[in-house]
Amino acid sequence: MSTSTPSRSAFERTLKGACDRLGYSDAMFRLLASAAREIKVDIPILRDNGELAVFTGYRVQHQNARGPYKGGLRYHSSVDIDEVRGLASLMTLKTALVDIPLGGGKGGIECNPRELSPRELERLTRKFVQRIHREIGPETDIMAPDVGTNAQTMGWIYSEYGAIHALQPAVVTGKPLSLGGSPGRDKATGYGVALTIQAYAAHTKTKLEHKTAAIQGFGNVGHHAALCLKEMGVKIVAVSDSRGTIHCKDGIDIDRVMAKKKEFGRFDEMPGYELKEPAAVLELPCDYLIPAALGDAIHAGNAHKVKAAVIVEGANGPCTLDADRILGERKIPIIPDILANAGGVIVSYFEWVQNLQRHGWDLEKVDAELARTLKKAAHAVFEHAEDQKISLREACYDISVMRVKEALDATGF
Repeated sequence: MSTSTPSRSAFERTLKGACDRLGYSDAMFRLLASAAREIKVDIPILRDNGELAVFTGYRVQHQNARGPYKGGLRYHSSVDIDEVRGLASLMTLKTALVDIPLGGGKGGIECNPRELSPRELERLTRKFVQRIHREIGPETDIMAPDVGTNAQTMGWIYSEYGAIHALQPAVVTGKPLSLGGSPGRDKATGYGVALTIQAYAAHTKTKLEHKTAAIQGFGNVGHHAALCLKEMGVKIVAVSDSRGTIHCKDGIDIDRVMAKKKEFGRFDEMPGYELKEPAAVLELPCDYLIPAALGDAIHAGNAHKVKAAVIVEGANGPCTLDADRILGERKIPIIPDILANAGGVIVSYFEWVQNLQRHGWDLEKVDAELARTLKKAAHAVFEHAEDQKISLREACYDISVMRVKEALDATGF
């Protein structure tokens, strides 16, 4: 998952372009660009050594015309209100694009989770819930894991909210299975990236067998995308993390590389594989390049060096506006983040539904429903882009904005 987000100005420029194409007023653009509510709280906790520490937490609730606010909670030292605003806006568009009945929100706490003990992280999480419990809930705002948080964090939220309001599993998604979490949630975003590529191949009438992919970022998203693409017949020729790139034109053994990374905490020299600089993964020849690590990874300084046939945004905002323009001029399609990495929020929606119904699904049903939902959204994007002769990103924004506006019109604002 990305630790940054596209700039607010980039989001607004893309949103304004969609509003102009659709003939919407400046007032409608301002409504779509602004958040319904922004929450900022101070979170005091006692550290394990007895010292008082105060952290700042945020929750931005962007739009709920289509359903409850939905979006992750991240713990990172870079968290600020601008970052959370941008991510909340993207969540509104993402849920609309894949046509699930949810809105968009995002939250975060400015902290370095690696510097906090598990007990301190639990105190921080529970205190945050105490500060904002009136503004969240199963029918109001549903949080999920993000950068620096995980299923355990969601378990603490579930517990603390339940202590105040009685247990309600649907208050949060991405929970442990023992608390009502959904099968398939861990792999959902990476699997969704692979499904999007599969849909693109079907639309362009190309086969995936023997196609190649390079993946920047080998965390949860990149790892699961690699595994799923391999099952589809795609050859993974490169993967990278923040310290290096592993490359082999004949294909990489993903399990072997993952075992080595777990052993050493980084990529290491391995017979038959080249070890390159981290940024090298972006410049290697391949059919599909999947930036699944950092925001703004592809920019004006390196976009002209990209040798991929197609870029698939596994991270949030990995291509800047300048990169978009350069890659467009070079006729390199970009499958944008709000489509490519939407698998996570789709399966979060499935978890929410299961919790509300008090009825669990098996993995086979989760996977099948994810494939159906994501491929339907993908084909709508591809067809709209062709019909209107616009980019895939512009097509995503057009569809999302139309759906949000329709909901706003129906509710009467």
